[in-house]
Amino acid sequence: MSGEPLRSVAPGPQLLSSSIADQLHDILCHRIVTGEYLPGQRLDIQAIAEEFAVSKTPVRDAVFELEADRLVETRPRSGTFVTTMTIQDVHEVCQLRKGIEWVATGIAAATMPIEAVEALRIEAVNAERAAREGDFQPFFKSDTNIHTEIVRASSNSRLLQVRSSVQPFIDWLQFIGATGPERVLGSSRRHMEILDAMAKRDADAAAAAAAVHLDEVEEWTAADLRELGYE
Repeated sequence: MSGEPLRSVAPGPQLLSSSIADQLHDILCHRIVTGEYLPGQRLDIQAIAEEFAVSKTPVRDAVFELEADRLVETRPRSGTFVTTMTIQDVHEVCQLRKGIEWVATGIAAATMPIEAVEALRIEAVNAERAAREGDFQPFFKSDTNIHTEIVRASSNSRLLQVRSSVQPFIDWLQFIGATGPERVLGSSRRHMEILDAMAKRDADAAAAAAAVHLDEVEEWTAADLRELGYE
């Protein structure tokens, strides 16, 4: 049976028995960051196990990983609940990103192939054009690609691992609307500054632009969340 699809009782994603817990983690993570599971909502471990016709063990393993991601929290004698985001979470994630990406951008400015930098810039230009027309999804995709590929180009697997760990939280912020239209265009401008400096192999300018960008993201995101009623 190993490797064969495990059928969900309800229509939806199917799991492969070779990595049930990992796939459950990804599915539950997606449900959280897209709002299918709401902040403060209790996760029913038994119901999830029944949905995918698996034991509760891989579900608990997946939930353990979600706790490490800070997307859920387990309360003694109460159960496991989707985390309620706070302004402090924004500060912590943005400060972590700045520490990682400031270093990574300086390294990537010297190591990323110029054609890769240009490809990211073309994508960013097209994403900005779409954003001006009211379509923000290309920007979110471009934003993820720029930041991920810059860290990847540092060839530092530990930097990439830590940066990847906060991506679900970033996706969550985008979904709940913590990034207004004016913020998208401001971030797009900074992306261009970073990529243009990298194309010139100017590591200092690229790293400085990345630091300014992430300071702005922290300020803007915290302000937008306050307007949405978060504390």
